[in-house]
Amino acid sequence: MTTLLQFVFLFYFLLGAVSSAEKDDDVLVFTVATNETDGYKRYIRSAVVNGFRDKIHVLGLGETWKGGDVHRTVGGGFKVNLFKEQLRPYKDDKDKIILFTDGYDVIFLSSLEAIVEKFRTFGARVLFSAEEYCWPDKSAESRYPSVGRGKRYLNSGGFIGYASDIYAILTSSKLSDGDDDQRFYTELYLDRDFREKHQMKLDHRSEIFQNLFGGVADVELRFKGNDAYLQNVAYNTVPLILHGNGRSKLVLNALGNYLANAWSPEEGCLNCWDEMIELDKAKVENYPVIMISIFLANPTPFLEEFLEKIYKQAYPKSKLHLFIYNNVPYHSELINEFVESYAHEYKSVKQILPQDDISEVRARDFAFEHCLLKKCSGLLSIDSEAHLDNQNALKLLVEQQRGIVAPLLVRPYKAWSNFWGALTDDGFYARSSDYMEIVQNERRGLWNVPFVSNCYLINASLINNKETRPSYSVGDLDVSMSFAYSNREKDIFMYVSNRVEFGHLVSPDNFDTKLTNPDLYQIFDNKLDWQKRYIHENYTENFNPNKTPIQPCPDVFWFPIVTTRFTKELIEIMEAFGQWSDGTNSDPRLSGGYENVPTRDIHTNQVNLEPQWLYFLKEYVRPLQELAFTGYFHDPPRSLMNFMVRYRPDEQPSLRPHHDSSTYTINIALNRAGIDYEGGGCRFIRYNCSVTDTKPGWMLMHPGRLTHYHEGLLVTKGTRYIMISFVDP
Repeated sequence: MTTLLQFVFLFYFLLGAVSSAEKDDDVLVFTVATNETDGYKRYIRSAVVNGFRDKIHVLGLGETWKGGDVHRTVGGGFKVNLFKEQLRPYKDDKDKIILFTDGYDVIFLSSLEAIVEKFRTFGARVLFSAEEYCWPDKSAESRYPSVGRGKRYLNSGGFIGYASDIYAILTSSKLSDGDDDQRFYTELYLDRDFREKHQMKLDHRSEIFQNLFGGVADVELRFKGNDAYLQNVAYNTVPLILHGNGRSKLVLNALGNYLANAWSPEEGCLNCWDEMIELDKAKVENYPVIMISIFLANPTPFLEEFLEKIYKQAYPKSKLHLFIYNNVPYHSELINEFVESYAHEYKSVKQILPQDDISEVRARDFAFEHCLLKKCSGLLSIDSEAHLDNQNALKLLVEQQRGIVAPLLVRPYKAWSNFWGALTDDGFYARSSDYMEIVQNERRGLWNVPFVSNCYLINASLINNKETRPSYSVGDLDVSMSFAYSNREKDIFMYVSNRVEFGHLVSPDNFDTKLTNPDLYQIFDNKLDWQKRYIHENYTENFNPNKTPIQPCPDVFWFPIVTTRFTKELIEIMEAFGQWSDGTNSDPRLSGGYENVPTRDIHTNQVNLEPQWLYFLKEYVRPLQELAFTGYFHDPPRSLMNFMVRYRPDEQPSLRPHHDSSTYTINIALNRAGIDYEGGGCRFIRYNCSVTDTKPGWMLMHPGRLTHYHEGLLVTKGTRYIMISFVDP
């Protein structure tokens, strides 16, 4: 039952709402926007958030812009002329308040009521925003009234005043569409008599209007509870309207990621849901047609996994076209296998091969044309470094419904990603204040950024319009820099999403295709991918406290450590090198040139694998050693002898009893007992215990000196391979 107190609260709430509505009836908001750009949509959203979308009158929407190239030079008179015509019905209204702002680079930060209330405190009939620089006529500086504190010069991107006075300003003289609007307003303001007659003032301390150009250092993004706001620390004000004038638009975009209820610490991304759709798995017919454009411009490690992840995307293949650009002959066989296996499942597949001799720029342009030819709704451009680990990645990007949206992809264990949060003055990478928080997923959301690369979804509407189509050839910039630069110049927003985990980037920097099985060498540069391919699937079970390590002989431990693929590729590396030792005591590879217990072998340093192998010992063997031999610790482990041994009946079929020159030894079986060879194994003589049923990828670990005198048993058929390290000699 409603209490009297609740009734009183309700009464005053409704009374306040009526009072606010009455005030709003005396306020009109005007802007000029000929196209519904990303900036315009952000402008409208900020008005919606602050509760006055219905008050905004958009002028020129759908018309051809006639105001000149305002990005590079003077112009904008077209705005004045459009505004003048719309204000004519209110030319004599001395009480109606008019707010005018630019439409592409403005964000409302407060309610219309608060803006009007603040305006009334100025005692002005017309209040213009103020900025740091005197534009477009620097020579006019001396004519400006002096200012004790604050920005001195007029900016025409935002002003508020009474209708009759603003109309008098607009009709004071004729202005052609291509003339400069800021010069027009400036000359009137600098006319002392005109200024005083219409009580024209400037918002010197950004109490309402905050212009960013020349004022970036004045502002800080802050949070009050769950709400983001802008604090002007220079003048201790909280601006109500934000304008990214001049070269400050990238800063505006960065601030726009948070302001006007775009993001909050508790609720996260609030603007992620704008225009978003949800694709129903049961209604495949509603899925937009997408073209996946794969670009393989440079040799790339772990390409097999990359292609597998493309294939496994949870998006109906009946709605997918494939476009594949391969400029790397080394990868041709793998690409061909992929196409032969899966092409029939897609709507179509188009390939550009290395022998076609087509540049990457031409290939990317051709992908655009092919997308339009196939009437696709969007194009997913993906470089071979970008691994979409999330099978729903494409679906999520499509649902986001942005012109250009990229999934956040990061090189594991590094801060390198596929986006930049800020730029230097000359257009190169700069770290934004929130970059690490975004990369480390401490802040999740949809971020408007100045640069994306490697993987992004482009709406076909941008490709279909010559005015908005991205370019991959700008001066001497590379394709990624050109793409981002052209979008920035056209005010096309690029978003990166980290709402979920999408995937990661591999590093191609040190991928040497002259090596046999070069992926096996990638343990430093691409540890995550290396580990997934080459470390045994049951490796982590070795550390399960509920499981007892296998001991086939006293103090001999048996662990699964690497995959069979690892074992096969390591054998292939050694056999491709082929320079097996002769099995005699003379060994020029060793210090002193003498081997006491010789084998037919190849050392890892002979095939340039020594650093990688030592790292393998540190990262994957040492933890097992600590588990097996409690109390012994040496980090990193040292090993001077790391080698593959080959046993054959006609070569060296066995090895005589011996001690190893090590604290402990590892012995990894590389092929199959009873299938690839017969016989063989290791016998520990003191315990009369033999291990013969070895499995590829499993490692024997045993003490070296003194206690574990052992021998290599006779191989009677086939070839047996083992990988040996004498650790901590």
